[in-house]
Amino acid sequence: MASSIRVRAVESSGVTSLKALVRHPMDSGFVKDSEGNVIPAHFIKVLTISHKGKNVFVANWGPAVSKDPFLEFRFKGGKKGDEVTISWVDNEGESDSTTATIG
Repeated sequence: MASSIRVRAVESSGVTSLKALVRHPMDSGFVKDSEGNVIPAHFIKVLTISHKGKNVFVANWGPAVSKDPFLEFRFKGGKKGDEVTISWVDNEGESDSTTATIG
């Protein structure tokens, strides 16, 4: 199964710029379907980005984040060839993770 996360990381002048797109429904629990039934809440609770085993970014999200969220983030200390790992866990216990090489 393909990852739900697409990521690109590029280092320039000591700063790594990371862009990620996460495919997730991010249902708020306040929307009804075509039959009038409430669609249960289903959203990412925690998104983590780590570099060399150290968390460089942690986001606690909720139902207000839109579907298929896009994230752009910069940090210092990454070098070309290093790996960054992005992972998430949602309110239903589902999770995903992927690793990208800094270019």
